[in-house]
Amino acid sequence: MENRAGRNIKVGNGNAEYSSFIPAPLPPQNPTIQYDDEMIYLISEANRYIGRLDEVTDTLISPSYFVYMYARKEATLSSQIEGTRATFSDLIKAEAGMSDEVPNDVREIENYVKATSYGFDRLETLPLSLRLIREIHGILMEGVRGENKTPGEFRKSQNWIGGYSISTASYIPPSIDQLNSCLDNFEKFMHENDRMSPLVKAALIHSQFEMIHPFLDGNGRVGRLLIAFYLAANDILHKPTLYLSKFIKRNQHAYYECLFNIHAKGDYETWIKFFLTGVIETAQEAVEIARSITSIREEDLKKINAMGRTSENALIIYEGLFDKPTVNIEEATKKLEISVATSGRLLDRLCEEGILSNLDNRTRKKVFIYKRYIDVFNKD
Repeated sequence: MENRAGRNIKVGNGNAEYSSFIPAPLPPQNPTIQYDDEMIYLISEANRYIGRLDEVTDTLISPSYFVYMYARKEATLSSQIEGTRATFSDLIKAEAGMSDEVPNDVREIENYVKATSYGFDRLETLPLSLRLIREIHGILMEGVRGENKTPGEFRKSQNWIGGYSISTASYIPPSIDQLNSCLDNFEKFMHENDRMSPLVKAALIHSQFEMIHPFLDGNGRVGRLLIAFYLAANDILHKPTLYLSKFIKRNQHAYYECLFNIHAKGDYETWIKFFLTGVIETAQEAVEIARSITSIREEDLKKINAMGRTSENALIIYEGLFDKPTVNIEEATKKLEISVATSGRLLDRLCEEGILSNLDNRTRKKVFIYKRYIDVFNKD
């Protein structure tokens, strides 16, 4: 079978024979991408909402307030797509040091956060490349499920998607002898200086990566991170504030169907429209989150400014909550260089003002949480 997305080739002999799919180099040819009225409209709307998101996050006192938690929400959702059961709240509690041993599910999310941060830092000195992709994969898979599946290395054996064996698989990616050629073409396309809409190109990069499936595990998470990395590397977004995992998780069946129809029918257009719709919805939601944070911050600052002599120390604690939305008495004591008793009274006062909440836990440390801020990100 062959279409503009690629072709199936026979691998092996006899009972061991199977067909693997070899994606054609991008961009699609015969025909090229068909830009009908709907797609042109979606591209325009997606660009408009991305511009609005950039504008709104630029007006925040510190965009890092938004980026820090948004990346953690993305990490949770992207990991859940792959079967991780840990929640956003589990991650926040782990980062607050509320458990002696971090569960593996939470560690998977923590790895995703590390990989995200590492990738954006590396993009300042290293182009988006196969090398960076391998580095990201190594961080994602360290010490979690799949750690025995060559983290940071492209596979050296055949993998497949769906089914309990290769003979029952719903999709078989390129065989090992074709993998390097597919990856070389993929990297060339990422760097190609063409006139294609960057959003359309991001959609194609993601779908092509998933068709190549170059790792034994973790391809979905790396593929979703690639979207954010590509947009940042090409200055489409000034900050890492657009992640599609929530949209994908909400529309998981349609997502897999779109990707399936690329290799099965050569249908790129339906996938691109799905992707652009996701960009629009995600950017709209991100704008609302950013505005909510600004509103909550303004309300809380009024309360703090009315606290009299303790307002200066309260403000120092408050500003730190946007980097880490939990605090305990020991942390406050060290940061403010005051007594334990004074720190305790200050945190209790912030609870009385409705800014902090006392988080029930079974550890000896009394942990306070900035619940209103977390709740903004914790909506399904």
